[in-house]
Amino acid sequence: FSLFFSVNQILLLVLVLTVCAILYNKVHQVPFALRNETVDLESPEEMEEEIPVVICAAAGRMGAAVAAISSIYSNTEANVLFYIIGLKTTISHIRKWIENSKLKEIKFKVVEFNPMVLKGKIRQDASRPELLQPLNFVRFYLPLLIQKHEKVIYLDDDVIVQGDIQELYDTKLAPGHAAAFSDDCDLPSTHEMVRSVGMQNTYMGFLDYRKQAIRDLGISPSTCSFNPGVIVANMTEWKHQRITKQLEKWMQRNVEENLYSSTLGGGVATSPMLIVFHGKYSSINPMWHIRHLGWSPDARYSEQFLQEAKLLHWNGRYKPWDYPSVHTDLWENWFIPDPSGKFKLTRPDS
Repeated sequence: FSLFFSVNQILLLVLVLTVCAILYNKVHQVPFALRNETVDLESPEEMEEEIPVVICAAAGRMGAAVAAISSIYSNTEANVLFYIIGLKTTISHIRKWIENSKLKEIKFKVVEFNPMVLKGKIRQDASRPELLQPLNFVRFYLPLLIQKHEKVIYLDDDVIVQGDIQELYDTKLAPGHAAAFSDDCDLPSTHEMVRSVGMQNTYMGFLDYRKQAIRDLGISPSTCSFNPGVIVANMTEWKHQRITKQLEKWMQRNVEENLYSSTLGGGVATSPMLIVFHGKYSSINPMWHIRHLGWSPDARYSEQFLQEAKLLHWNGRYKPWDYPSVHTDLWENWFIPDPSGKFKLTRPDS
């Protein structure tokens, strides 16, 4: 009996020791796992917020998108993810351009835009057909193209960025605001340029106030307009307020009633945004959107003012990759030639 009892004691001791060993290992493995996770979480690359920047790459002007991307990438340490939006016929070209140039280091996604979403929503207008190109309306559909981000920057392709894009991304949006823009009346330095080239900076320059539907909005025609070539957008609010649906409603009404047109100052992509966002947007620092550089081949800003600007925008007919245009040297600093040779700059001696 005593022998049997001794064996049982030994077995019990072995069992207790085994359980203790298992528990010891489990307890001591947890801190190790946590230490590993802590190291990963504190890694700058892991902690750094991703800044999504949306730029379109349109046929005939892909060099513009490349220069914009180049300027952003060269002037920031931020973790930028470029969403390059194109049509089916252009996306392979822009991808090869990036992958075979010094931009191959950037983080980017090429996204195809389906122009069928615009069917029946654009009124044909012969005076400025370039304003009817499908990619002009990409900004209306940001949540459909960009899925996983709360905050997004949209930029027209005819810009260059001289500041750190992190500053623009840090723009504060007021509660309930789906987007931030720059007011067209915001900078005294631009007022002389606006007057000299006849650029419109009020709602009168974009909407046809002879139409009852426009008058019914109750918006004074002297209200300062904004420029949607630079947007900081909150995707949650955008979806919650059904901004895309609202914009499409006004596009369809314009097809039926001709409420705005490209014969007015702003063309067809700005006008519905002016209606939908009236009184419901936050402000971007005006130095982050110096505009009208493409409105005249003669009117120029001072060099000192341009050096201080964070972002330059050649909105208007006179683009810096074409001729004539102004301040082309500032744009060309960031241009990267097309490895395929398809896109060429137009210059007086070319």
